[in-house]
Parts: sequence; C-alpha cells; structure tokens
Amino acid sequence: MKLPINFYKPLAIGAPLPLRELPIRLERMLHFFPPQVEKMRAKLPEIARQVDVVVGNLEDAIPADAKEAARAGFIEAATRTDFGQTGLWVRINALNSPWVLDDLLQVVGTVGHKLDVIMLPKVEGAWDIHFLDQMLAQLEARHQISRPILIHAILETAQGVNNVKEIATASPRMHGMSLGPADLAASRGMKTTRVGGGHPFYGVLADAGTEAGARTLFQQDLWHYTIARMVDACMAAGIRAFYGPFGDFQDDDACRAQFRNAFLQGCVGAWSLHPSQITIAKQVFSPDVAEVKFAKRILDAMPDGTGAVMIDGRMQDDATWKQAKVMVDLAKLVATKDPDLAAQYGV
Repeated sequence: MKLPINFYKPLAIGAPLPLRELPIRLERMLHFFPPQVEKMRAKLPEIARQVDVVVGNLEDAIPADAKEAARAGFIEAATRTDFGQTGLWVRINALNSPWVLDDLLQVVGTVGHKLDVIMLPKVEGAWDIHFLDQMLAQLEARHQISRPILIHAILETAQGVNNVKEIATASPRMHGMSLGPADLAASRGMKTTRVGGGHPFYGVLADAGTEAGARTLFQQDLWHYTIARMVDACMAAGIRAFYGPFGDFQDDDACRAQFRNAFLQGCVGAWSLHPSQITIAKQVFSPDVAEVKFAKRILDAMPDGTGAVMIDGRMQDDATWKQAKVMVDLAKLVATKDPDLAAQYGV
C-alpha cells in the first residue's frame, strides 16, 4: 500500500512534481480525429479554434494496419499545430494491446511537452492507472518534461465500473473519466447495438386503466446508473466526469437530450465524433443564460453564502447558494472562450 505521505511524490528521479489541483480549463467537448487521415490533419488548426479539446485517436476505429500511421500522424500534427487555449489529448491503445508501448514511447518522447492528457481505454482497476503512472514518470524524467501528463480513464468494462472509486483515487495524475457505452454494453452482456443513448424497448409501462387503447411505454435511460456512479466517484476525488460518444450522427435531438442528461447529472463535457456534435456540446455544456442570471441574483443577495432570502417567491439558502456558485463559476469559464455568451451572461 502506498502511504499518504508519498502520494504526491514523483515516481521517478527527475520527473515533475504531481499536481495537487487540476488546472482550470474549459472542456465541454473532447473532439476526436483520426490522425492517419491526411485531410483531417490538415483541418486540425481550424478544428482546434472551434473546440475545447482535440483528441488524437490511436485506438478503436483505427484499423490494425493503420495503427503506426495514426501514431506518426498524431506526432506530426501535434508538432506543427499551435493549439493555443485548446487542450491536446491522445487516446492510446489498451494496455493489453501490441501497440501501447510504442504509443507511449514515441508520443511522450516527441510531443510530451505539448500533451495535456493521455486517455487510457478499458481501465479495469487501480492497477492499470499505477502502471501508466510509473511509466509516464520515467518518460517525463528521460525527456525532461517539466509538467506532469495527466491520465483520463475510460469506463468500458463491468469490472471497471465495479472499481470506479479506486480508479478515481489511484494517482494524482487522474484528470477524470468518460463513459464508454459500446464496450461497456458488450462487457455487461447488454442486448443493444447502439453507441450511447437510450433504447426504445427499455422503459416502464403506464398503469393499466379503463381507457381504451395501447398503454404508453415511457423510455428510460440505459446509462443513468453508471453515469451517477461515475460522477459521484469523480467529484469525491476532485476529478472530472464526462459522457462518452453518441454514435447516431443523424439524430441531433437524441444526442442533445443525452448530453443534457449527463450535464444535469454533473458531467462537464462529452465526446464529439462529428462536427455537428461540437455545436450541440457547446450549447448543452454551457449553462443557460436565464439560469446564470438567476444564480447571480442569489449570490448578490447572499454575499457571504449564509442565511436565507426570498427571491421571486422562492426561498434561497446556503444550499442553493452553492448551486448558484457552480453555475456562475462555469459561466465565467465559458466566457473566457465565448465572447457572445460572455456578453449574455454579464460576467
């Protein structure tokens, strides 16, 4: 067992000190791109100006015979692109794959100084985080990288969900977690081929009554339980929770609804796999203007966060003050990157 006194010590001589708090960054959408496709690499500077985070994908959706080209393409794109305020992440291959060691050695060795986060797929327990944590410390020391590269875990297996609390607290490198619904569905034996979202057969039936006609089936959210567990584990550990991919690019309304559910539950962002989902994520994971204005009124009426006041016939106290502060703090962060919303928020 690693003693608490050693938790924030570097794991390799010459590695940077671990962070004690996550950097404050806007991460409404994590936008994936296939680095082996030259046309997509050429568009990267333009995409980087539109999104909060770009993620070079080296894992799922990259054919086996294109893995090396994807890795080389990511390194080339990361080297020549100025990302400004936009975060640069990479999703490496799984730890049991034949490509992961080269992913780490080559990516960290060449562009580790520009890399913010490594996304680790199919995390099953704290042991996976410990392995990557030690490996990154050694590579940072070897290549004189001055700031620690963070780790983002993807929950894609039943065992990973079962160990979610231990994963969240496994290392000071932990940035957050994302739901991986497709692999998780397979791991659980769920009977769906959808990537995220609901299912028309998963619901509750209205009570039987005397009215004629079919009883209404109210569709339920397949992922509500898992997202809630993930959010609780992340927030308790001081890290961030994200919704993962929504696979139906033709159904913007369903994508928006799923993203909104995740936002209301506490997720700070979601994956965008298609340009249309960038706009949806910006809209959903930026707080509503009317909500922000009302939250500001609560903070103004209770400057020190104590007591109770009545606003528009509704009682506000220290609990609602905390809720209001969450909204206003997020609005201020969004305002740093979105001038139009900054003007509407009045922050």
